Amino acid sequence: MSLPTVNGYTAPLPAQPDYGRALSLRAMATAYTELPRYLLAPEVSALLHYVTDSSQHALINTLWNTGGRLNEVLALRRRDFHLNDAIPHVVIRTAKQRRAGSGRPKKGKSPNRVVPLSDPACVDELRRLFASVREEFETGPDGERRAQPVWTVSDRTVRNWISRAVDDAARAGIRLSIDVSPHTFRHSFAMHMLYNHVHPKVVQSLLGHEKFESTEVYTKVFALDVAASHQVRFSQDTETSLQPLRGLSQPL
Repeated sequence: MSLPTVNGYTAPLPAQPDYGRALSLRAMATAYTELPRYLLAPEVSALLHYVTDSSQHALINTLWNTGGRLNEVLALRRRDFHLNDAIPHVVIRTAKQRRAGSGRPKKGKSPNRVVPLSDPACVDELRRLFASVREEFETGPDGERRAQPVWTVSDRTVRNWISRAVDDAARAGIRLSIDVSPHTFRHSFAMHMLYNHVHPKVVQSLLGHEKFESTEVYTKVFALDVAASHQVRFSQDTETSLQPLRGLSQPL
């Protein structure tokens, strides 16, 4: 579960994370007030089970599979999803980048970030959604036709969808240990990537963090895991400890 090393070493394919241990580590990490609250993969899967509308399910699943901010996902158009490429992926723009328009970005700054869609189930779900929904366009003041977002709903509407799913799950006896918001899925994406041995620098790129410090906060839980895994013992058998000390020359 600990993070892979770098400097030329390629980590082996990760085993399935031990979610029982992950739950214990998350409980330990609650002492870190700055650590974002996140869900583990089984919890997200359980919550998504109670999102029965296909369009709502696809939106929340996109939040989970991309780590995108809600305003970024609500701005996604069908043409931003590349589902039939050899490596399915989505192209995301931040709100700041969208406001900047189509002009040339500053040197060293890309107007987009690309997130691979590595879960075939999510890719299939999006393909089915796009097969059943036509792409909408609007004509701007300049007469240019512009593609509309896939989901033309408000921030509040999405929060209501999530709250309804949480309530439905609770009525079925499935209770989550944290309050869930759209941003919870971004934190959960980051932690899920780290649990699957994706290097923090890669996670930084996928999340669109300019500074690594913004990503590094997620790794604190893994410091606890490393320390616990080593099982360092501090107590020693008294007689065994005294034996090598007997007969030592006394200091002058």
